[in-house]
Amino acid sequence: MAVSISQVTFEHHRQALGIAETKPRISWRFSGNATEWEQSAYDLEIMRGQGGRSHTYSLSSPESVLLPWPETPLAATERANVRARAHGQEGQSSTPWSEWVTVEIGLLSSEDWSGAVTIGADYETELDKPKRPVLFRKDFSVGSDIASARLYITALGLYEAEINGNRVGDHVLAPGWQSYHNRHVYDTYDITDLVKNGENAIGVTVGEGWYAGRIGLNRARNVWGDTLGLLALLAVTHQDGTTVQTKTDLSWKSSLGPIQTSEIYNGERYDSRLEADIHGWSTSTFDACDWIPVKEVDSPQGQLMPPDGPPIRRIEEVGAKRIFASASGKTLIDFGQNLVGWLSVTVKGPAGTNVTFRHAEVIVDGELALEPLRTATQEDSIILHGNGTQTWEPKFTYHGFRFVQVDGWPDETPLTLNSIKAIVVHSDMEQTGWLKTSNELLNQFHANVRWSMKGNFLSLPTDCPQRDERLGWTGDAHAFGPTANYLYNTAGFWRGWHRDVWSEMQRNGTMVPPDFVPVTPLDRDPSPTAVWSDVVVGNPWNLYRTFGDLVMLAEHFSQSRAWIDAGLPRNGVGLWDRSTFQYGDWLDPKAPPDEPSEATTAKHLVADAYLIRMTEILSQAAKTLGDDTLANEYASQRADLTQEFQNAWIDSDSNLANRTQTAYALSIAFGLLPSPEALAVAGETLRAIIAENDYLVGTGFAGTPQLGFALRDLNATSDFYAMLLQTEVPSWLYQVEQGATTTWERWDSLLPDGTTNDSGMTSFNHYAFGAVADWMHQVIGGLAPAAPGWKKIDIAPIPGGGITSANATFVSPYGEVKSRWRIADDGFHLEISVPPNSRATVILPGGGGSTEVGSGLHEFHNPNYVASK
Repeated sequence: MAVSISQVTFEHHRQALGIAETKPRISWRFSGNATEWEQSAYDLEIMRGQGGRSHTYSLSSPESVLLPWPETPLAATERANVRARAHGQEGQSSTPWSEWVTVEIGLLSSEDWSGAVTIGADYETELDKPKRPVLFRKDFSVGSDIASARLYITALGLYEAEINGNRVGDHVLAPGWQSYHNRHVYDTYDITDLVKNGENAIGVTVGEGWYAGRIGLNRARNVWGDTLGLLALLAVTHQDGTTVQTKTDLSWKSSLGPIQTSEIYNGERYDSRLEADIHGWSTSTFDACDWIPVKEVDSPQGQLMPPDGPPIRRIEEVGAKRIFASASGKTLIDFGQNLVGWLSVTVKGPAGTNVTFRHAEVIVDGELALEPLRTATQEDSIILHGNGTQTWEPKFTYHGFRFVQVDGWPDETPLTLNSIKAIVVHSDMEQTGWLKTSNELLNQFHANVRWSMKGNFLSLPTDCPQRDERLGWTGDAHAFGPTANYLYNTAGFWRGWHRDVWSEMQRNGTMVPPDFVPVTPLDRDPSPTAVWSDVVVGNPWNLYRTFGDLVMLAEHFSQSRAWIDAGLPRNGVGLWDRSTFQYGDWLDPKAPPDEPSEATTAKHLVADAYLIRMTEILSQAAKTLGDDTLANEYASQRADLTQEFQNAWIDSDSNLANRTQTAYALSIAFGLLPSPEALAVAGETLRAIIAENDYLVGTGFAGTPQLGFALRDLNATSDFYAMLLQTEVPSWLYQVEQGATTTWERWDSLLPDGTTNDSGMTSFNHYAFGAVADWMHQVIGGLAPAAPGWKKIDIAPIPGGGITSANATFVSPYGEVKSRWRIADDGFHLEISVPPNSRATVILPGGGGSTEVGSGLHEFHNPNYVASK
């Protein structure tokens, strides 16, 4: 079959509009199943300028991922069109030219903003209570023959823009959440179709969001600023090349609208009776003579820059599944899926009717379970205008929920399943990974893992989406990173967040990564902790393994080294200082409910094990980046630290200080045992610990990601299958048996009696324990990168647990990798698909041997395979 180029991309952007990279690297992905097809050379055609001059570059190279920009750098706001063609080896076909793809640069300096200033409404802002969202508007004129128009925009808070009565773009909760004092994202929109010849108007609503709203464990307001503001530049280019600009300045007007409050934790209050006062407010015919002036306010503190990752968008809709009465007679709606987003409500009723919606994840004793939310109310309300049917959804809040309690619904209008739907929102990353097996409980668990990732990847990786927290916890991100990188293309998402991590490390002066990023309050002292702080080493390496981006690895290497070399507090032999606080094996199932760090494995055993692994990764990263001297230094440190670990935590009989799943899993997975004999003893001990615990989980955040791989390395996958398929608490499938549709924070967030864990920290949407899906993808699905970026692939499924078939797909930088296996009466069957310009090593289970293959479709059969019990 012919080979073609299915996608051309720039850097790690899904859409390369308004990007920061003036020499954007170019990648292309292949489709087609030609056998053994490998690229020998490629052509790039680049067309620049309005006149469309083009130049073709032809290079002999097998590389098709992150290739250097061949021309002079692009200038601010400049666009270029690019297409690619790849040539196979001798005797192989060439691809057709790809489709043209456009890249366009954003604003690169303060001068590029053409004098636009940040404006706020000229009134005294609220300080110790929620801020009412502000409307900003401006009339502007445009001549004929419009060639293109762009809007560059950000806010001190969250914004939504309109032009001539039409919404601009499809971003929500924009510009997202960053460490605003370091990095303040602005967005670029193509508004050519919204602007018309003659008179126009732009209107922008700004709400408090994370910037000025209540956020963080101390529930403070105004963390990054106390005033809502807007910064925007609208540029219209005519066919003759002339440009007309409209910028935020003191000629704009402001007002208040129907939104009374809109808070991240507490939801939105909306009075639709006030809509009449602003009807047509973003059109040129609106009379704004009674609107109040604006004032210039402080510009964003952080560097204005385009986003690295995709925006938050409305991704899908989920319909209501049933309407029922609570034990006390309240009206409840079940959406059948724990999700993150908000409601879209269609309702008709008398003017002044106040309809309220309360959101929660579970039902306990027949009522909405609000206690796990702590002080977050997750409550939206709308006051009806009485002028017929209206459809409404909030703008500047989001909720984590499956169930909604509806109060005040008008008697005149029946509440039906069609009256309310749920809108699912998250960062719009490309889905890249799928897994399906013959075990339906396991399939549901895998779906739960994906839903928890979707619900917590909103600009940054939050721990939970519902209670008064929703912070970028680093330990959760470190544990879950490899799973996230399989399920979605996370490269740009992580790149932006790691910019904030590094800025926070430098800002606090200690080179200690905070336990959550962005930091709130800003004066919170960093706490050096293993696993959590180690995210600056582990996550960049995991990213490199998935995406093969040497530039990004080098970009993050400074934060990795700074933490290990300068930030990490050590004792006299180089291990962790024993006086330091540690989260340890957080949420070990045997830890006291109100003391989740008091795990059964010593905190500093966990910390020392991770220190050695992070030092090993630094050595590997240094070598990858071409610094052999530094690589050898870290390798030497790793050897010395391993000896000290053995002195501290392993006795003369090769027994670890703690006889726990985590202690042994980390020691095996990280290669910390003194000899092959000690490894064998440790392996038997770990298997015995697991069997004695009836194959129930005994690990927390630190041990869970490593346990399955330790057992795989011991050729004991059958033991882990027995754990993975357990349905008693604590286990992964216990959650599924309890009706979960996302992964939980605690192994027993919902107790067997149907009540919630009353520890004061209980979420039903946390992704950390979903880290086990990395093992599922590699062992059940059989897919893993054999070389960074998936240029070389390992396909090595290991069946077990009574699973008789599995299908796995991963969209690599080269194209789709697929594995499909089944067990039949005549043995083990495997079908694979390898994308063009990559190769795979296939290892069949049951002694079927290994084979290296190139691209195309391949089938394998081991008639001697006997399924394990």
